[in-house]
Amino acid sequence: MEQFDAIVIGAGQAGPGVAADLAGRGRKVAVIELDQVGGTCLNHGCRPTKALRASAAAAHRARRAADFGVHTGNVTVDFGAVMRRMHTMIDSWVTGLRDWMESVDNLELIIGRAELHSSADGPHRVTVGDRELQAPEIYLDLGARAVAPPIPGLDQVNYLTEVELLQLTELPESLIIIGGSYIGCEFGQMFARFGAQVTIVGPVAPREDDDVAEAVVDTLRAEGVRIVPARATGVEASGEDVAVLCDDGTAVIGSQLLVAAGRRPNVDLLGAEHGLAIDDRGYLAIDSRFATSVPGIWALGDVNGHGAFTHTAYQDSQILLDPERTVDGRITAYAMFTDPPLGRVGMTQAEAAASGRRVLKAELPMSSVSRAVLDSETIGLMRVLADADTEEILGATFFGLGGDDLAQQIGLAMQAKIGYKTVRDALPIHPTVAEFIPTLFSSLTEL
Repeated sequence: MEQFDAIVIGAGQAGPGVAADLAGRGRKVAVIELDQVGGTCLNHGCRPTKALRASAAAAHRARRAADFGVHTGNVTVDFGAVMRRMHTMIDSWVTGLRDWMESVDNLELIIGRAELHSSADGPHRVTVGDRELQAPEIYLDLGARAVAPPIPGLDQVNYLTEVELLQLTELPESLIIIGGSYIGCEFGQMFARFGAQVTIVGPVAPREDDDVAEAVVDTLRAEGVRIVPARATGVEASGEDVAVLCDDGTAVIGSQLLVAAGRRPNVDLLGAEHGLAIDDRGYLAIDSRFATSVPGIWALGDVNGHGAFTHTAYQDSQILLDPERTVDGRITAYAMFTDPPLGRVGMTQAEAAASGRRVLKAELPMSSVSRAVLDSETIGLMRVLADADTEEILGATFFGLGGDDLAQQIGLAMQAKIGYKTVRDALPIHPTVAEFIPTLFSSLTEL
């Protein structure tokens, strides 16, 4: 039995920082990673998709160049070069992270699947292949993975998740995407810009207000993406292609199928003897300091159900290492990285209306934002919500130029409990998109 002071299972966005901090205190630490260090974000999530997004945006801008008085001629996309650019970046980051982890004193990186055998009153045991490790402290950074919905026939075709899609070397002639949330919309727009015929099956941006979702739909359709807002009821082979059957009676046929219909936490990868309590959504149950139901075991990142984003996982590690902080009250801003992006924080308009509060609202189309007009990027809208009685900012939605960064500004104000009047009175820079945030808070009316 190999003895360690702490074992970290998973080297995503939370695990490496915790492991390095513990090792820096002279603790003997093992980090066990199933596959590649860096987790979903680095390997097949945020970073590779944003590298592809940049290429897709460049193609889109080039095709629009004449709108700005610039003439480029015919624009084509070398899909192989696009993918090589992305993989070069990602491989460099993964190698750099692994090299750094292997250079940290008192830290051993182990590649393999870890199974946890927890103990209520003593050190916990972890097996990795034929190795047995033991430690009084276990930190779980297990992440999540794509889940295939129970659609008849899906298991009979060679469908893709985002993992396999990012390994393609040739552009699909036609791509069907089951799922219209972040992954589906982002890939759908990118691959349409690369030159594929794209169809998204399912409701688009289902977590957003109806009018915001419709604005996203209009944007995608304007770029040639077909939207079928129906439920997939069956999948079958159609010659060398794949057909998706829908509950509205339609059938969509394409050369490739991407399933982007949800994710599941990787709790099951710990084995049957982990002994940890699971909540009603399948995540590891934790307290405000990430402690699980078993003393000496903590859960960070996607697996704890307190945020399924890179930034929430990374912040989990920062909170854990600061004894004065908890996850309670965290304000989570997030973005869907379509072009333009959709940035969101706090309540939607529908949630605010149902809250029982006296709600104030202000909204502005991006076509009224001078910077957006100057840049010819007038798609979308800006919306803020506040409590009329307490002046608390309740939420914001920014679909348009800079929407991802704008949501962070409001999130910062909300986290700091700054009332809307203080934000209203701040001096903005002209001409920026953000200069209209004070304008919005100056024009609130009751919802």
